[in-house]
Amino acid sequence: MNKTIFVREKMPKVLITGGCGFLGVHLARFFLKKKYSVILLDTGSLTADDLKGKVTVITADIRNYSKLENAFENVSYIVHAAAALPIHHDKKYIFDVNVNGTKNVLRAALKNKVKKLVFISTTAMYGVPRTLPEKETDKIYPIGHYGESKAQAEKLCLSFDRKGLPVNILRPKSFLGPERLGVFTIWFEAIYNNRPVFILGKGNNLYQLLEVGDLCNAIESSLLTKTRGEIFNIGAEKFGTWRQNLGNVINEAGSKSRIVSLPVKPTQFALTILEALNLSPLVAWHYKTFPVDSYVSIEKAKKKLKFKPTKSNDDILTESYDWYKKHRKEFIGHEGTTHRTVWNFKLVDIAQKFFK
Repeated sequence: MNKTIFVREKMPKVLITGGCGFLGVHLARFFLKKKYSVILLDTGSLTADDLKGKVTVITADIRNYSKLENAFENVSYIVHAAAALPIHHDKKYIFDVNVNGTKNVLRAALKNKVKKLVFISTTAMYGVPRTLPEKETDKIYPIGHYGESKAQAEKLCLSFDRKGLPVNILRPKSFLGPERLGVFTIWFEAIYNNRPVFILGKGNNLYQLLEVGDLCNAIESSLLTKTRGEIFNIGAEKFGTWRQNLGNVINEAGSKSRIVSLPVKPTQFALTILEALNLSPLVAWHYKTFPVDSYVSIEKAKKKLKFKPTKSNDDILTESYDWYKKHRKEFIGHEGTTHRTVWNFKLVDIAQKFFK
């Protein structure tokens, strides 16, 4: 009988690309608690005050190979989480960062003989679900520039694994936790202000999320296992429908918000136009998968990584909203394009006035 083996050296050095983002910050805290030496590489600055002085921050763009080559010296493990998100819209930019940038990361890691690299991919790889639960062996139908660029990046990762750089790929569902803003701001702000909470369709479709702490555990296991060249789905084990899960947050918050169902096809048509005009932060990945059942099999990760999700959708959304409510004054009015910033939802604000 084969057993999963995890190997960890003393005081290993881990480098996280995109390290100042939402996942990067949570990973840094996670690895520090486990006595890793942590390096964050990002184009942006570190805004998490609790990490300052505890981690090394390298300001660099993954499209600049020479900087990566120097930064990866004596690094044991790399978590490649840097990416251009769908909200950027620009195809050339998204592919440059997600494909060319990833190739630079892999080249520099191979040259520096990094022990293991974990690539953070996406379940956007599967497109609109055709079979459920979605499995790692299913044919992929990536949605949009983001999904297509990640599909190319996955191929690069597997090719570099064959060249001698141990790589594992994770496809996480949408992950949340304290400090997660981005697209979820639209619901959290509505609940806070007792405004309508819009959903596409009736909301009776099952939709799986993921808690960022559970993702951190899966990432460490992917780094330490002797298994390599594999793809793993990562998601919550317990999840309900959007109407159930959002309704629970509304009730727990004591909000007067009500869930408002929007007709699927007309809304998707409108959002397609708005996306083409760069007038909405919502992209095809959001509005095409939101109204349908969407969940992945995590059996492979449970078996090979000993992955054990600890939080349900209800836990994830409620804890994320509670943090939002407590800290909203710190970031409202400051917009950006990362998961640690508020996105521009002015069109939604206008629409909400008609449903009061």
